[in-house]
Amino acid sequence: MSHERRSIRFSGREIQDLLIAWIALGVAFAFLLNRQLVSALFGATGIVAVDDAILSVGVSMATVGVGFLLHELAHKVVAIKFGRVAEFRADYSMLLLAVGAGIAGFLFAAPGAVYHAGREITARENGLIAIAGPVTNLLLAGLFFPLVVLAPSPIVYQAGQLGVTVNLVLAAFNMIPFGPLDGRTVISWSVIVFALVFGLSVVLTYLSWTRIGLGF
Repeated sequence: MSHERRSIRFSGREIQDLLIAWIALGVAFAFLLNRQLVSALFGATGIVAVDDAILSVGVSMATVGVGFLLHELAHKVVAIKFGRVAEFRADYSMLLLAVGAGIAGFLFAAPGAVYHAGREITARENGLIAIAGPVTNLLLAGLFFPLVVLAPSPIVYQAGQLGVTVNLVLAAFNMIPFGPLDGRTVISWSVIVFALVFGLSVVLTYLSWTRIGLGF
């Protein structure tokens, strides 16, 4: 079945939501991974150097933030490929909760989602839109891995470690076939494709945490 090709465009609202989500996730994970920032925030240990704070947020935005946002943009690109109208919308209450969770010291992030509508699509097309996010995270984990192996400095190693770990966790978590997660849509299209991607995500996540030592 043929469908109209659409170019990938971003509305002003969408660009704003993407930027705010990217920054909020960077701040949230900077608090989670650099507890000195939290201590300084509440006056427990004085003031953290500005360059240290900027570096922590920058590393988080370049790894965690990129992983989350490219996951969502992958959904958008594939949806548009299949003739749908698709836009990312940030969930501001969830972003605020993510920052609070980072300060509290635990992992939580639900920055928003890509919503798509338009022409009717098949179960296969819907499944491909859903699986695009987790597959993107697996590819990103592969791109970050050389930074771990060839790291010329501790900060590059940290960026590589965070990039690999977060993207593998994102892939595995989003492939759980429950609720609004991608896995539910994928398994309704193809059990085989679901099993392959979910299985690979879980195995690589387990290996990165237990064998390679790339846990948080």
